[in-house]
Amino acid sequence: MGDHLKDIRIKSVSTLHQERRQDIPVEPGSPAVSPEDGLRERAIAALRTIYDPEIPVNIYELGLIYTLDVNESDGVLYVEMTLTAPGCPVAQTFPGTVEARLREVEGVEEVTVKLVWEPTWTQDRMTEAARLQLGLL
Repeated sequence: MGDHLKDIRIKSVSTLHQERRQDIPVEPGSPAVSPEDGLRERAIAALRTIYDPEIPVNIYELGLIYTLDVNESDGVLYVEMTLTAPGCPVAQTFPGTVEARLREVEGVEEVTVKLVWEPTWTQDRMTEAARLQLGLL
């Protein structure tokens, strides 16, 4: 898989995001997720259903998700994501699309999505599967 997955972290957080966070690396999950799977797996599966409006690859495989904080017991998700370019035409609306999709995940009570621009997104953040799908391998 792509090196960007080493940069994504799952963190245990309070609803106020103020308690000490414990970094746990995210591993690629199975696309088929059942309700018995954890909130993390269900959130990642949901992210894999959201496609970049200009590139026919889901935002998780594109490496647009930089942080996924999960509080399993409270159903709280905090996401830091980017877009492929600051001038992306959906920059104002896409984080809301991501938030709405994550709110549909069973067990989610609260979602915060923050758009960030650092580090700058590059094709190096894409998984091998995304590169293969786009004919870049």
